[in-house]
Amino acid sequence: MDDVAGSAPSRLRAGVVGLGMMGRNHVRVWDELVGEADLVAVADPDPDAVARATTGRRVTGYHEPQEMFERERLDVVSIVAPTSLHLPVTLQAFEHGINVLVEKPIAATREEALRMIDAAKAAGRMLTVGHIERFNPAIRELHRRLAAGELGRIFQIHATRLGPFPARIRDVGVVVDLGPHDLDIMRYLVGSEPIRIYAETERRIHTEHEDLFNGTMKFANGVVGVLDINWLTPTKRRVLTVTGERGMYVADYIAQDLVFYANPDASATWINPSHGMSTTSVSEGEMTRRAITREEPLGVELREFARAVLSGGPPPVDPHDGMIALLLARMMVESAVAGEAVSGSTLEEVLA
Repeated sequence: MDDVAGSAPSRLRAGVVGLGMMGRNHVRVWDELVGEADLVAVADPDPDAVARATTGRRVTGYHEPQEMFERERLDVVSIVAPTSLHLPVTLQAFEHGINVLVEKPIAATREEALRMIDAAKAAGRMLTVGHIERFNPAIRELHRRLAAGELGRIFQIHATRLGPFPARIRDVGVVVDLGPHDLDIMRYLVGSEPIRIYAETERRIHTEHEDLFNGTMKFANGVVGVLDINWLTPTKRRVLTVTGERGMYVADYIAQDLVFYANPDASATWINPSHGMSTTSVSEGEMTRRAITREEPLGVELREFARAVLSGGPPPVDPHDGMIALLLARMMVESAVAGEAVSGSTLEEVLA
């Protein structure tokens, strides 16, 4: 490809760097993606992982991403390597004219994320971040309905992300590993920036980092965000609740269900000097399950990445949003350690 916005091949040549659990999913989905891309190469230092990924596929395996980039003339690559490798591998990809989807978190630090964003601009290539929850059909439908004003003024958004302890995670705690998902989704759905955050964490099983997290965010438009995340629950729960004037939406990430609980008293209003028309009371109303066409979120994500590259953008997830999600997660950890809320210029600097 000569440039992102210029003439593009009818089908993209795709590669994957990193063949751990998530990397194997990228391999499978790229291999199954019909119409936009062909998986042609994978890279991982583990020869057994390379053998598993290439067996039964017309795919070339490499032990080093640099060699893959030099030999394969790739158009797009998924970087699913450890976070510490996101920066160097992304820079290598841009040097070879390749568009990059990097798994979240975008990088280890703000400085690394900014270098990646600047390198994408300099190379004229696309950089996007794998915030997969944006591509869950239930969340996409919820976003559409909130944007249409179905709940009226939103009061609170509450994320619950619970599950067993993952033995594979050693370099970060639960906040940086899982928190960016919900921090990103909250900003995406609320359409406002946080003005104050506070968190509490505990370490019960992890040998080095926190494995239990409760956080709150106050947004500029008055919405209160609540995060309940841990690695200590013997079953997985991935639920998002949005409460507003006209009722409540509950989105189940795993089941891809979206349920609306109506507030029948929402028709009774009064004039609030601060917010205009407001409801006077709340009572129980009808429950309605919204129709959702279920799809694998990773399939939606990679398809939209491929189509964005073919059409010239914009990226499905702006890398600046990915950086903010990372920085907010790290700031939550700092808030918990200090036992203090974060607001004002400190928070404004993160969002700049």
